[in-house]
Amino acid sequence: RQQLPKDINWHFIGHLQTNKVKYIAPYISLIHAVDSPRLLNEINKQALRNGRQIRCLLQLHVAEEETKFGFTPEECMEYLRSGEFRNLQGVVISGIMCMATNTDDEQRIRRDFSTANDFFQQCCREFPELGESMQFRSWGMSTHRQPHFRPKNVLKMGKRVLKHAFLHKYL
Repeated sequence: RQQLPKDINWHFIGHLQTNKVKYIAPYISLIHAVDSPRLLNEINKQALRNGRQIRCLLQLHVAEEETKFGFTPEECMEYLRSGEFRNLQGVVISGIMCMATNTDDEQRIRRDFSTANDFFQQCCREFPELGESMQFRSWGMSTHRQPHFRPKNVLKMGKRVLKHAFLHKYL
């Protein structure tokens, strides 16, 4: 870390346990998969302890799989409507993240991402106080075909993209 430039914006991608937040809070600028109010509260606590704000993407569980994490759209909307997020001075809700059902059924994948996009749009309408911070839509993987990427604005580079790069032997 000491050899890297100080202006790097570190992102945490993947499932984050509450007991691990304290280790990343001093460095991280964006957490891509916040799946519960409990995790948001811990991020807030650790961000304030470190005198900073941490941007977070709320993870929606739109897939038809039990192995995926996240708020259901109903749970997430209930949380936002409760207003609890307004008390989190160390957290900036910056968008929505989701993973589609792991299937070859393109219609299913399209429905999953459509659900996520509809939810994002609803959040922007109902919670204008989130303002410009609500800017990220992160869904899809590099294995999904192009039509499923729209209208997201965060690209996750995975095995399909990196398999031809020098990292291929590690993936």
